[in-house]
Amino acid sequence: MGIIRNVLIAVLVISLITFVALFGRLPALRKTPIGWLQRALCLHIPNTLKALDRNVTGGKLSVKGKKLGHYLFFQKNPIVLVSLHGDSTITTQILIILSQILFLFILSGSASLFLYHGAYRLPTSLLLPSPVLIALPYIFTYLCAAHTSHYLGPQTKHPHQYPYDHILYRPDQSCRTCKIPKPARSKHCSLCNTCVAKLDHHCPWVNNCLGQGNYRWFLLLLVSLSALEFYGAYLSWYILRPYLQTPPGPAFFSAEHFKHLGDAIVYAVNVGGLSIAGVGMLASSTAFLPLGLFAYHCYLIWAGMTTNESQKWADWRDDMADGLVFVSSRRAIVSHSMKQQEAQARGNDNAAATAHVKLGIGLGLMAGAEDDPDVIWPVDSDQIVVRTNDGKPPKGQESLWRRIWSLDEVENIYDLGGWDNFMDVAMGK
Repeated sequence: MGIIRNVLIAVLVISLITFVALFGRLPALRKTPIGWLQRALCLHIPNTLKALDRNVTGGKLSVKGKKLGHYLFFQKNPIVLVSLHGDSTITTQILIILSQILFLFILSGSASLFLYHGAYRLPTSLLLPSPVLIALPYIFTYLCAAHTSHYLGPQTKHPHQYPYDHILYRPDQSCRTCKIPKPARSKHCSLCNTCVAKLDHHCPWVNNCLGQGNYRWFLLLLVSLSALEFYGAYLSWYILRPYLQTPPGPAFFSAEHFKHLGDAIVYAVNVGGLSIAGVGMLASSTAFLPLGLFAYHCYLIWAGMTTNESQKWADWRDDMADGLVFVSSRRAIVSHSMKQQEAQARGNDNAAATAHVKLGIGLGLMAGAEDDPDVIWPVDSDQIVVRTNDGKPPKGQESLWRRIWSLDEVENIYDLGGWDNFMDVAMGK
């Protein structure tokens, strides 16, 4: 029973850490124990260790860790797939390294251990798919990690492919770090130290941002991982199946049958050991994690949003519940602001007119601040949405704004419909 207990504990711990790391940052889980564990694992514990190091060694370990991080991230080495050029903290860098090493170690170690001890027990027909199934996660990991064409920078001539929706993204906004105009659906990544086109999220497992171009490879990575794990669990069951036989006679739901079944499982695990039974249980217990994450991203694609945008929409939803969000017509706001600007030009300068003009400029609705005319997009919307601190519509424009309480009242122009959304992702858009 000792080996079963140890294997189960190891499997449960690895599965829990993987689940927390994969799902802890999802908007739906941010205020749950899973979200708290993710913040504890990636933020609170590293900060506590850093403070402890300052008190005990005067920060010597942090200095050594920083040197190690500089070697791993800014010099060529065999560990990290893609060098980072960000200004992230050393604790974040170490966590990223550990995440990537853990991912590759579990994948490579489990496959090697299983094949070394189990290949001769399997028929050739079952072994034939193994090289392909094992290779695919490495291939898709490399494609995710090596992709950089979605990086935006001062020297990058990257065409704007998406219009501004005047809700999540507004024109005339510049990145405070890169000092470049921000295209719609882009975001600055502090780890990669660059703005990324259609950023979904930064993935520590591939050590790169997932966005325009490599997001599709990430989805295939999730599918290939699940397929490999399910197949590995099946092969483990195939090898151990002869040792899982129970004597005939007792009813299926009888206590005697379950006793025989428990004895058979113990015997099979002892025969298979860590290399067969342990890898099989690990594969079967974690196969649903990448599959679940794939299902979540399919939902995001179907809804026409990225992970980054889902977090933004979640913030809007919270503000709507507090009664702080208002919607209006862009044409009406432009017309109103232009009239106030004309009044200023005629010399009728007053505080109200100035405030209205500033509001129009801030919302990106004045002349010269409109959307890029070169962007061709099949969906258009006249909506503009703002949040206020006091729960009141912009002063002097009360008649132009309507309070909204639900995201159902807001149009998402990036949602082209489920099928078209999936085709855009498949084409690397």
